[in-house]
Amino acid sequence: MTNTVLLNNVDHQDLRVETGHSARFDDNVNQVPVFPTEFADIQREYPIFLRRDDDGAFLAIALLGLDRDENLFLDADAGWQARYIPAVQQRGPFLIGFQEREGDNGQAYREPMILVDLDHPRVSDGEGGGQPVFLEHGGNSAYLDHIVKVLGRIHTGMEAAGAMYAAFEAAGLIEPVAVELALSDTETYKVPDLFAISEERLAALDGDTLERLNTAGHLGAAFLMASSLGNVSRLIDMKNRARGGR
Repeated sequence: MTNTVLLNNVDHQDLRVETGHSARFDDNVNQVPVFPTEFADIQREYPIFLRRDDDGAFLAIALLGLDRDENLFLDADAGWQARYIPAVQQRGPFLIGFQEREGDNGQAYREPMILVDLDHPRVSDGEGGGQPVFLEHGGNSAYLDHIVKVLGRIHTGMEAAGAMYAAFEAAGLIEPVAVELALSDTETYKVPDLFAISEERLAALDGDTLERLNTAGHLGAAFLMASSLGNVSRLIDMKNRARGGR
């Protein structure tokens, strides 16, 4: 159980959050969910694959390592070594919640709110280190402004993802992939249950399908996902370095 509450500048005036990256902050993960709103940044660093969730729907993940609890981008001394950190790992103890509101026209709507997990390992007691969440007189700190943008990117990405992946599936772009990585003549890794955007099928799309995907705003994301697969070779190099070149 988490101790998740609505964030406010009265009860949480002294709240501080540690922003570094390490295993003690649960950054030692080999896969992390990613969203269409961050694909442009993700594809420069990590391979993007698709998995099916418990309900059978597709979700995108960035592959960070090959072994369980292995993040090859995480250095014990220097932290996360990449130009972009996935939004889910940036958000720290913060989440998006919703409150039911009634508009001026009487229509009900859901207003997004920021929640904070006070038991999260990044949360400081106010006397230690970390970034302040609120300014001395109650305004948002620069750190909280950043978190608002990160949560917005996640929220918008979650809303866009379902329709996007359905469009990719309808266009025949999604294919199961056997991710088998050879680290040496004697050692290979297999990462099961992954799907990817087929570069071959993407290149062969007819004009009507291309136009339909482009009009919906999905085509660019398909190219980003396909091009990100070039980062698999980078993972192999990183894994070999981590193994000491064995």
